[in-house]
Amino acid sequence: MRVILLGEPGAGKGTYSVELVQRYGIPQISTGDMLRAAVKSGIPLGLEAQGFMKKGELVPDAVVIGLIRERIKQPDAAKGFILDGFPRTLPQAKSLDEMLKSLRLSLTAVLKIEVSRALLIRRLTGRRVCKACGATYNVDTMRPQQEGVCDKCGGELIQRPDDQPATIENRLNVYQKDTAPLVEYYEQQRLLKRVQCEVEYQEALDRIHDALEKAVSV
Repeated sequence: MRVILLGEPGAGKGTYSVELVQRYGIPQISTGDMLRAAVKSGIPLGLEAQGFMKKGELVPDAVVIGLIRERIKQPDAAKGFILDGFPRTLPQAKSLDEMLKSLRLSLTAVLKIEVSRALLIRRLTGRRVCKACGATYNVDTMRPQQEGVCDKCGGELIQRPDDQPATIENRLNVYQKDTAPLVEYYEQQRLLKRVQCEVEYQEALDRIHDALEKAVSV
């Protein structure tokens, strides 16, 4: 089961990924986590990525694809993987396809997690992050025991600058612009599964499982 999760910031991709990892026994591959791990390990691709990251530049697609290639060759990905946060553009999607083809692999499904913009903005503006340890909360769905104070370390909870309403609107617009071609690309390959997730959490999770089970049975 080789799956890509698509969805705007705040759609819940990370949360659903955790559930899928537990249910299917396959790893979640987050490009951000993968880049940090590669830099820490000191592998050649990680050192190459670090050079760009230190300068505040985007890591080139070729480097990211190389890291993904090495990651999915690990034993824990033998049964499949969940890609979260990649691809984000059409060139990245095409490069990913070429890399998988070179390994004689193919995607099982691309799940597009769909929720309304109003809900996305409410979720993102409600996010609070601990200045000390980075723990995440939400004023609507995951409140701390004491307002403004981290349950884990007692640190101050803040709203990040990129979680301000105007910034979020811009982030969502950029995401839509960049990923719209991806939707068409995967629809043409008959891989795209739209999952309406503006429902209670368990029902949304059931819909995701159902979409995956149908994709695997085809």
